[in-house]
Amino acid sequence: MISIIIPCWNDANALQECLSRVAPIAGGHEIIVADASSTTDCAAIAATFPAVRLIRCDRPNRGRQMNSGAAAATGDVLLFQHTDTELSADHLAAVERVIAADAQIIGGAFHRKFDPRHRSRQWLVPIVRRWQSWRRNFYGDQSIFVRRSHFQSMGGYAEIALMEDIEFSGRLKRSGKVIVLDPPMLSSARRHRRHGKLLVTLENVALIGLFKLGVSPDRLHRWYYRKARKLASGGEGSAIGAPQIEAGA
Repeated sequence: MISIIIPCWNDANALQECLSRVAPIAGGHEIIVADASSTTDCAAIAATFPAVRLIRCDRPNRGRQMNSGAAAATGDVLLFQHTDTELSADHLAAVERVIAADAQIIGGAFHRKFDPRHRSRQWLVPIVRRWQSWRRNFYGDQSIFVRRSHFQSMGGYAEIALMEDIEFSGRLKRSGKVIVLDPPMLSSARRHRRHGKLLVTLENVALIGLFKLGVSPDRLHRWYYRKARKLASGGEGSAIGAPQIEAGA
């Protein structure tokens, strides 16, 4: 069984869309929403889906939320799903196949794809695929999955303010065999539409580079969410955590 863990923070519309996609395909798998919202909107939406379990989290921190969801999970495999990334039955089947076929594989993630409407960027697809297959650095919007027993032995996610996915995937690939799967995933381009593709891309590259150079995740978080703090209801993403390197734009 796969435990699909969905962190959420003041993003009711995205959660509604996500659960509407995931609940019908879950089958015998379980769905856990780790909600750190300041309102009851997300909890109310989760309650409309009988198969969904809601875990209340004390503060918005995506690593902390995913750890809370994992602690409540009963599946053999944990799959961490962002609300604005499209998970399908084919993705779940791919995880089931690879986990059953090779006991050495401890986890992985999915390739990403660009929105087919943006033909000018399609030439990047094979380059991104080769880079991902080689480096195997996973981002949260690639739906990272891991065997639950291995996740526990790793100590879960670091509960840092930003870049928890990069920190976790680095430890994951150093601790065992990981894989990048098809079919590729499509993520929302809403942040690109809001702030502009070039600005968002440059900001993401800068944040990742600074993190790898040792800049504090707390400092990077203050920079990344400087605009989101001005919004009364949040809404820049499904939770406070790593920036969305959005392949959907």
